[in-house]
Amino acid sequence: MTSGPLWTPSLARKANANLRRFEDFLRGRHGVNLSGFRAVQDYSLKNAAQFWEAVWDFCKVKSSVKGKTIIAHPGRMPHAGFFPEARLNYAENVLCQNDDSTALVFLSENGKRSELSWRGLNEQVSLLQQALQRLGVGKGDRVCAVVPNHPVSIIGLLACASLGAIWSSCSPDFGERGILDRFGQIEPKVLLCCDGYFYGGKTFMLAEKVSAVVRQIPSITKTIVFDYAGDADAVAAAVPNGVSLAALMRGLTARPVTFTQLPFEHPLYILYSSGTTGVPKCIVHGHGGILLKHLVEHVLNTDVKPGDRVFYFSTCGWMMWNWLVSGLAA
Repeated sequence: MTSGPLWTPSLARKANANLRRFEDFLRGRHGVNLSGFRAVQDYSLKNAAQFWEAVWDFCKVKSSVKGKTIIAHPGRMPHAGFFPEARLNYAENVLCQNDDSTALVFLSENGKRSELSWRGLNEQVSLLQQALQRLGVGKGDRVCAVVPNHPVSIIGLLACASLGAIWSSCSPDFGERGILDRFGQIEPKVLLCCDGYFYGGKTFMLAEKVSAVVRQIPSITKTIVFDYAGDADAVAAAVPNGVSLAALMRGLTARPVTFTQLPFEHPLYILYSSGTTGVPKCIVHGHGGILLKHLVEHVLNTDVKPGDRVFYFSTCGWMMWNWLVSGLAA
């Protein structure tokens, strides 16, 4: 085996990298001459306010208010706060296009492949946003999801975020106890699930497991079931307060998505620790922090550009699925 690097970018690729353009941006704004990841990282640690404001402007973050304060109470942990005056919405920054180019490519274990355009993604988010509003979902409400890595899962996250509702998901292969240990802590108003899923060449239906979960979480007022395994209507009829996604959206017409403007730290989603030392601990991530950190990782670290395709193998029970969704904002 060789001890050298497996791959090295060409000089042309380095010259065209997002990081190089960001270095030029910093040079023009602050007169600093940086070259390479280590130099930019060191600069970010020594000049945090300048760095994160530069990321905001370089990545063209959409907001109704940015504000003049970049870091409130700098150097004080845990009391430091980023962009305390800002008002923005994560979903508005992810839904950054609305044309017929491809936004999502989906390939199921059973071999079915589909694509969704940016226009189609915007339309589907609009329809689910309206449907959730009809169910009384709004700012601060929790929506939980037992879902595979499927376009509807991404649509669900973005529809919730657009309203200021808080998303939380786990994989459909989780057991009843694993789901309850997570969602039982957060008092969700609505549960979104698929009718079934595929694994190892087999089909697993969710009616029994989801019914057991919903009966033990009294805050859930509606269970929305989308079609993945081909039996959404039957599963929706079997679960408490169930309705199929198709039935819920019937009669709605897509319109421009509205984006509730939120404080930088407004909760976007709730993730969980592994549960190896007891009940999983809730980990809350905010709209602004996730957006900026994921933009750094996709745009600067990973060099993602418009039109690139990003894949990370993950279930909806792992933080890397959330990271993957943010790739749309790059």
